Amino acid sequence: MDEKINLDFEDFSTEPFLESLVKDLQDQDPVFLIGIFVAIAVVVITIVFLKYFLGGQTTRSAVLLVGLCDSGKTLLFSRLLLGKFKRTQTSITESSAVYKAKNERGTSWTLIDLPGHESLRLQFLDRFKGSARAIVFVIDSAIFQKEVRDVAEFLYFLLTDSVISKNAPTVVVACNKQDITMAKSAKLIQQQLEKELNTLRVTRSAALTSQDGSVGGSVHLGKKGKDFEFSQLPMRVEFVECSARSSKGEDGEGDTEALEKSLARL
Repeated sequence: MDEKINLDFEDFSTEPFLESLVKDLQDQDPVFLIGIFVAIAVVVITIVFLKYFLGGQTTRSAVLLVGLCDSGKTLLFSRLLLGKFKRTQTSITESSAVYKAKNERGTSWTLIDLPGHESLRLQFLDRFKGSARAIVFVIDSAIFQKEVRDVAEFLYFLLTDSVISKNAPTVVVACNKQDITMAKSAKLIQQQLEKELNTLRVTRSAALTSQDGSVGGSVHLGKKGKDFEFSQLPMRVEFVECSARSSKGEDGEGDTEALEKSLARL
């Protein structure tokens, strides 16, 4: 018959073990101990680096095409992937494909065209923003003056989003439809957007504060106490000019060279 054994955990005191360990460490060469601590520190730093730096870069491999309706996103999507004209219609869901950047590294990104309709664009942006390596914000340069307020509001939402601000993807503002005579230049568009965003920042902050005494969960745009400039943002912002459509019609070539150079630097 098995004999019942009662164990008294006090018999297994850790004090003698700790005293012995301390004595052994004291007897070791200080140089040897320093080497051990340095080795442990290197291992810990390496693990953190691999987890947060390399891991973050590999997961954020998407390039998002966003913008208002009829800005030319879907045709630009086709030009970047196929290099040719393709008839398009208003998108109600996302389209995605592998895009190979024109650089020596042969880098590949997942190019995702998001719907531009007002009722859809924010929910699709919310779905894909966490994986964005870069965001291409497409603007219709020909009617920019008419849409400047709507463009600024969408851009404001994007730039003050907490996830986007934390991940800091490259933002490329693609001033599309430069083949049209009345198209505004990228420089002029940048200047007007900075002014409009500066105004929006004041009105939005005032509205949120008056509601509950706080500024809400979004990130403050730019630097407090200074007029807004894109250079104040945590992410790199570029303005480029492009034409998804050719002035010669469907058979002509578009001009996406500046945009492709930006994507090649990601």
